[in-house]
Amino acid sequence: MGSIYITLSLYFSVLILLGIVFSRRNKNLSDYVRGGAQGTWWMVGSSMFMAGISAFTFTGNASAAFDAGPSMLIIYVANCVGFLVAWKFLAALFRRTRAFTMADIVRDRYGVGIEQVVAYAGLMVGPLHAAVQLWALAMFTSSIFSIPLLPCIVVIGCVVVFYSLTGGKWAVMATDFVQSLIMIPVTILVAGLSLWHMGGWDAFVTSFSDPRFASDFSFVKDSDQFPDAKFSWSWIWAIFFMQILSQVGLGSASRYFSAKDEREASRGALLAFFLMFVGAALWFLPPMVARFLYEEEVLAMDVSDPAAASYAFMALKVLPPSMVGIMVAAMFSATMSSMDSGLNEQTGIIVRNLLPRVRARLGMGNMGDRANLLACKLVTALLGVLVVGYAGALSQQTEIRLFDIFFFLAPLISMPMALPLLAALFIKRIPYWSYFVIFAFCAAPSLWSLVDAELGGEAWSVQERTLGVFVGFGLSLVICRLGYRGDKVTNYSKRSDAFFDKLSKPVDFKDEIGASKDKDQLTLMGRVCLLAAGLLCLLFFGAGEWADVFSVTFLVASVAAVGGLLLLAAGREPSSE
Repeated sequence: MGSIYITLSLYFSVLILLGIVFSRRNKNLSDYVRGGAQGTWWMVGSSMFMAGISAFTFTGNASAAFDAGPSMLIIYVANCVGFLVAWKFLAALFRRTRAFTMADIVRDRYGVGIEQVVAYAGLMVGPLHAAVQLWALAMFTSSIFSIPLLPCIVVIGCVVVFYSLTGGKWAVMATDFVQSLIMIPVTILVAGLSLWHMGGWDAFVTSFSDPRFASDFSFVKDSDQFPDAKFSWSWIWAIFFMQILSQVGLGSASRYFSAKDEREASRGALLAFFLMFVGAALWFLPPMVARFLYEEEVLAMDVSDPAAASYAFMALKVLPPSMVGIMVAAMFSATMSSMDSGLNEQTGIIVRNLLPRVRARLGMGNMGDRANLLACKLVTALLGVLVVGYAGALSQQTEIRLFDIFFFLAPLISMPMALPLLAALFIKRIPYWSYFVIFAFCAAPSLWSLVDAELGGEAWSVQERTLGVFVGFGLSLVICRLGYRGDKVTNYSKRSDAFFDKLSKPVDFKDEIGASKDKDQLTLMGRVCLLAAGLLCLLFFGAGEWADVFSVTFLVASVAAVGGLLLLAAGREPSSE
């Protein structure tokens, strides 16, 4: 166990060092919240990939794979489709908004009033999503170290918050890139060794026809097989469209603000698709192998949700002892990348979109660059406290399983907030008040389902609530289109015209941003990768059997190869102007 703590200490030291190094690049608010719009495709793509996963992938989703086999793959299929749509259409569109934050787009499209409503609503919802991720990571860590859940939440939350406020978006993208280099090889090892432990691919596939698992592990389940018709056709379609919406909605637009231009943004989305596709093929295997080989041992674990610990259980079974610390670090990285992206985004909205309005009402002037950077760090710290509090509260409830919490919140909050913003991006002729109408119609079914359940009615399933959201969306669009009177709202019409004119103009990086920092990024990240590979070589001291040596060699070689490629590319890149 001591070696795990040493490994984690070294790992966090590298991340903190990156935060300190990149903090020197933060000269103003643009640098802190969008990396000065200097991000290259490989940094932007790896960052959005890492932001799209968390420890929830290895806990909540692992529990679904343990219980129901490949059905949960629909989540990753939807993610992949979402990234493909972004690559082909949305990435360029989002980058052309020239926005710092998602709320900037809302202001340009709807006006200041709607901007403030959306910003304050996001302030309430954003920390809740981060809390779910922290809860998932704490559950994973608790199962590894056999320590209580609540102390895990507090300790991990403090670590993540400290790291998140150091370097802003530059540090977020850089550490996401490094963390992806660690996580991908480790999960390849866990998946490969799990299959080898199982007896190979043929033995794995044959187990699907075993009478003990055949029914549970069919891709589509009968509607009465699992509670709330989970994993049935209706559930699969609902989750598919829900997950795609989370990838293509305006809430995901901030992923592309840091890209240099629309070309880099689109290539980043394509890289994220490729990484997500590979990840989907890896992450569901270990929990299913755990079900095939160790079902009774997993269910006997002394944790609140044993199925959610199935990935951790299998990793501990197959990984060499020297690699366990890196596996834990990889799980930390998955959640840290999601949390730091969320915290950075919320911080940007507060400091850029909310705080100036508050200061104006108080008769105070605009803040300078140094004051803005200080405000960003203070806001990040305060948001971190809120996230830790939410996660602690979630850990104490027993009514909702970890896998179900996202699907409980999405039709109730996330989708009703996302759909009016998505409509505003693609439908020009809707009135300024359409945000409230669309939100109300989309939220009404889920709200009514909660009221109905409290009055003694039957609880609605996630697919029923999702269907209600889309029906409400369709009806509200009809009302908004019929209610549009462009000639009577001149200011709104002019704002709308200016917004769509902006979306039609390609980004001129040299004119709008300035000198490129591609060579600096390649050089610095290449050196960091080689440093990380050198530190990973310390794992050879704990490697005993051939499997240990092979695993460490594979990990070190993977990280070093990427570092070498980055330095080679840096040598061919012209110097910054």
